[in-house]
Order: sequence, then structure tokens, then C-alpha cells
Amino acid sequence: MRGHFPVAVLLFTAQALALAVGGSARAEDAAAPEPVPAVTQSTPAAPPADLPPTPPAPAVQRASEPSTAPAAEPPTAQPSSTAEHALPVDAVVAAIRTKLADPSLRKGANPDDLAALEAFYGTRTGGPLWMTEMGFSAKGQAALFEIGKADDWGLSAAAFELPPAGELPASPEAQAVAEIKLDLAILKYARFARGGRLNPPEVSALFDQAPPLRDPKAVLPEIATASAPDAYLQSLHPKHEQFERLRQALLKARDDAGTGGKPARNELEIERILVNMERWRWMPEDLGALYVWNNVPEFMLYVVKDGKTIHMDKTLVGKLAYATPIFSANMQTIVFNPEWTVPETIVRENLLPNLRHGGWFGGSTSILNEHGLQVNYNGRVVDPGSIDWNNVNMAKVSFTQAPGPTNVLGKLKFLFPNKHVVYMHDTIKRELFNQSMRAEGHNCIRVANPDQLAALLLAEDKGWSSTQVQDLLDKGNNAPVTLDHPVPVYMTYFTAMVDEKGKVTTFADIYGLDKKVNTALLGKSVSFSAPTPSSDEQASSAPVTTAAPAKRTSRSNDVAGSLGFSGD
Repeated sequence: MRGHFPVAVLLFTAQALALAVGGSARAEDAAAPEPVPAVTQSTPAAPPADLPPTPPAPAVQRASEPSTAPAAEPPTAQPSSTAEHALPVDAVVAAIRTKLADPSLRKGANPDDLAALEAFYGTRTGGPLWMTEMGFSAKGQAALFEIGKADDWGLSAAAFELPPAGELPASPEAQAVAEIKLDLAILKYARFARGGRLNPPEVSALFDQAPPLRDPKAVLPEIATASAPDAYLQSLHPKHEQFERLRQALLKARDDAGTGGKPARNELEIERILVNMERWRWMPEDLGALYVWNNVPEFMLYVVKDGKTIHMDKTLVGKLAYATPIFSANMQTIVFNPEWTVPETIVRENLLPNLRHGGWFGGSTSILNEHGLQVNYNGRVVDPGSIDWNNVNMAKVSFTQAPGPTNVLGKLKFLFPNKHVVYMHDTIKRELFNQSMRAEGHNCIRVANPDQLAALLLAEDKGWSSTQVQDLLDKGNNAPVTLDHPVPVYMTYFTAMVDEKGKVTTFADIYGLDKKVNTALLGKSVSFSAPTPSSDEQASSAPVTTAAPAKRTSRSNDVAGSLGFSGD
């Protein structure tokens, strides 16, 4: 007796065969299937006696139905080593990576420059940047020749160790050395061109400046993609108008020296130009759309908008003992009718000796009465006679002068917060502006016409009218006005300026900073004296000679002068 097959198996087999035969036919073209009699699982039908058992056919999936069978896995890729897939390293680049570890090449090089080279060539997949089998490429030659013209930009070509332009290295190692030398020269040039050759604070504590050096890790990728490496190197120099005018004056002075003339005088002029070009490299790249410029040795203030001078005025600066520092900060507040807090230096040097030992005015506190100074102890107003001035803790004491016609700050004060506690202000000592040599008093800047400066800045910042400014002045109340848009203030020390016609005007080296910069820059200790001004120059703002101090016009001013009360 043959075995019994379940009805479900026979039905599945029949359907599978039908699909296999007419799988490509459309459903509407197929004949209707014969009805299958319903049977129960308890009475399975037996196949015909002459047919062997038929195994189940494989299922055929419809295109519109998802498959429930597991997908066939793709062939497993055989693992391969990293070396088989890594791009081959150019022989010269490989040699550069090795040579960068050579102490003889690293000696004397800037550590940041070396780090930039290691980063650049450590990831470089192509060939060398400058070298070919026939020596330096055209771009490499352009970079070499531009660095060789460094003297035309106020630098020194002798400061750069350049490989010979026509060098034909015979091996990858020799090519690597030549490429590294050019790279190091490029990075050194970029540093000198943008930030100068000196670190300003190391030359003098008066230079509180941080040159805007270009990141060496950015220089190599930039010059690598530049179409003209020489133009790229030129672009690193300051874009300031005075820098370019000084450069043109330098080229002219050298031409004049080469054709005879007065070589000694020309050499001194050249050195002064170089000193001032160096200081322009310490300035920010972008000075701003609107800024205030105080040029200390010129005793002048300028307001510049969109590259054009829209206001200028005479100034007074600190004398040598209280020299005005060189720095940049943002003006944030203009104070009308300011109160004056006596600076620590004046307290220590002028007030305390009189308070402790009596003085010129018949009593220990008479100096306070003379100047209308109020004494504050722990922030409270106190009677100066109640203090033991020989034993008091001066850290708890301050002296202030109320606003008014005798206030040493005058009617206006311009605040640009800085660690030097330097600001600009008015003064009651008007006669000092008639002098050509205007280094007098302490280190703050006194302005000849502060009302005009305030009106201009507030018109630019808030759209104020001159009437609004004058109203605040007339009220006499202490009134700080905060600027909506802080204005950059640049305190500079430029002793040479060039006009649009190429004429160079020089100013006295009042603090001896030209001498210090020249010694550090060129190894020469030279004193720069200013020329005697013409009568026209004396009438103008160009301060190039020393004049006797103006005669004091009042006892109050005389006392203030003798005690150093110049308003800071």
C-alpha cells in the first residue's frame, strides 16, 4: 500500500507547476483553475497509484511581494594590507619627512615653522612643492627671486638662507634639502613681512603691541595654491597707505644715495624710514571704518573714516618721565563734566610728601584745599584733618576733584579701557597748545578741542547734533555717555610721515624709541634729531623743535604745574 500525501502538499505542488509553466503570462490571459474539492486533514487523498511521490517545488516570488527568505550573502572580500591600498609616497616628499628630523636642518629654525612643514608634508600625497627633476619649478624660481628683493620692502635679503636658484640636485635627498630651505625662507619672510622682525615689548616696555603674525600652518597651503607665489609674498606686507608711501620714499632715498648727493644724510634718512616701516608692521591689518589715531611724537590727533581724515587736532602727551604708552583699545564712553580721581603716581609723588611733612602752603592739608580735592576713606567722604597721614593705609584712601571750571580734566573725558589707565581729556592749561614741543605732564592725552571731537563721534555713533552736545556741556553735571559702537583708538609712535607728494616729514624722537628700535633692528645706536622747522611749519601742527614752556597765567596753574597736576 502506497503512502498517503497531505492534501496541502498536493495543492502546493499543483500551483507551483502552474506558475512554472505560465509564469510570464498575465493573470487575465490564464484559464480559470478547476475548483479543488474541500477535504479535511483527517481524510487525506492518495495520489494515483502509478505516480511516485513528488517533492515540493521551489517557491516563485512575485515582483510585488516581499521575500521572506534570507538574502544570499555576497562573497566575503579577502582582507588586504594597508600598504596595498596606500598611495605610494613621492621619493622627494619621503626624503623631506626624513630630513625634517635632521638636527643640522632644524638648527636656528623657528619651531612653529618646522611644525608647519611637518604638518604640510606629513599629509602631502603629491610630489614636492617647488622641486622638479630639472631643479626649481617656475613657481619656485618666482618665490626665490621675490625673497631676494626683500630690501625693497624694508626687510633684509641677507636674513634669508636661500638655495641657489640654478641648483640641480642629483638625488631625492638633495632635492629635499633645497625644498626645505626655500620653505623655511618663505615662512620667515611671511613672519617678517606681516609682523616685523622684532617683538615690540622686548624693545621697550612702552610698546604694548602684539603684531598680527600670519599662522605658518596657513602660509604653505596658501602659497601652494597661489597662481603667482611672488604676488602672494608681496600681499603679506601691510596695506596701510603710510607704509606704502614710506616704501616709495625708501626706494627714492636709496636711489639718491647711489647717485651721489649726501650719503651720510641719506643713510640716516633710510634708517629712520626702516624704523617706521617696522612699526607699521606691528599695527592691526584692519584699522576699522572709523577710528581715532593719536600719533604721540607728532603731538597730533586724527579721526579717520573710510580711509580719509575727517578731523585733526593738537594734543599734549606725557613727558619722558611719564611717557605715553603705545597700544590700541576701543573707546566706549565719553564723559561730560568729569570728576577727577587723582592717579596713584600723583598721590605718591606730589600729595603725600606735602600731607605728611607740611609744605609750601602752611599746613599738611592746604594742598587739598588749593585744588578742591575731596578725601575718601573706604568710599566715604572724610575730613582730611582727621587722618594720621604718616600711618594711614593708603590703599583705602582716594582723592577726587568735583566737576567745574578748575577741574584739571576740563569739560570732557574719553575712555578706552586699558591696563595703562590712559585716556584722552580736556585741560584748563590752554596755553600749552601754543608750544611746538608738547610733551608735558603725565601719560594721558590732552586734546585742544575736545568738544569738536565729542560732537563728531556722537554724530557718527548716535546721530546727535552739536546742540545736544553743547547742552550737556552747559549743564555742568557729570554725565557719562556710552557709545553704541565702540571706536578703535590707536596710540602710535611714528616719527616719519609721507604726504601724497612723497615729502617726508620727521618728528622728534621724544622718548628715544627710534634709537632703541634702530639698535635692535640694524645693530646701530643712532640718535635721530629732527630738522629745524620753517616759519610755516612752526605755525602748523608739525612739532619738530623744543620751545620754552609757556609762562603761567595764574597761581592755580602755577601750583598745578609745580606739583605735576596736569590732569594725568
